[in-house]
Amino acid sequence: MARNGSNEVKLIGAWPSPFVLRARIALNLKSVQYEFLEEDILNSKSELLLKYNPIHKKIPVLIHGGKPICESLNIVQYVDEVWSSDPAILPSEPFDRAVARFWDMYIDEHCYTSINGVAGAKDDEERIAAVEKLQGCMSLLEEAFQKCSNGRDFFGGDNIGFIDIGFGSMLSPLRVVEKFSGVKFLNPDKTPGLFQWADRFCGHDAVKHVMPDVERLAAFAMLKFNR
Repeated sequence: MARNGSNEVKLIGAWPSPFVLRARIALNLKSVQYEFLEEDILNSKSELLLKYNPIHKKIPVLIHGGKPICESLNIVQYVDEVWSSDPAILPSEPFDRAVARFWDMYIDEHCYTSINGVAGAKDDEERIAAVEKLQGCMSLLEEAFQKCSNGRDFFGGDNIGFIDIGFGSMLSPLRVVEKFSGVKFLNPDKTPGLFQWADRFCGHDAVKHVMPDVERLAAFAMLKFNR
């Protein structure tokens, strides 16, 4: 994609954010050239972020031709619609699109909050409850994977789709809490489909160069929680 004043693409984000990762994967899938503007999420928000997302003041923010698009799933849908060549991220059928949106909302409302719950548990009782909730999320997503993939490699079928991006962006944080808790939430016995899917997803060309390193993310999480 050529860069000029009318179609220049920039992304305000930060490497540890799973929500920013979604936007990066979508742009990579569509082979869109973009400038990544790193935001310091541990300190004060930049003037650029406040200018382009004055309501929520959060990353990611996609800037396309000088116009901002906010919220990660909204950005992924926007990228799919604007750069409409293959591979498609959202399914073509309205029902399948609705199913994909449902699961991504579930991932944000339940899986992400459960990951944070395990990481931020204040005592054993709270930790056990958070672990059980996250294990329940993985069981449901295992069932969803079996139904949506129809025996193929990804939730989206033969290629990475909307659910893959939504859940795949949580893999590094999930592995961090696995490291700290000693619980394997993705394993070949209880979640065999997701276990194999995770390796395929992380090895994809659109993903592997932007997926946060688990050790680096673990060190960042320690710094964040100890502030």
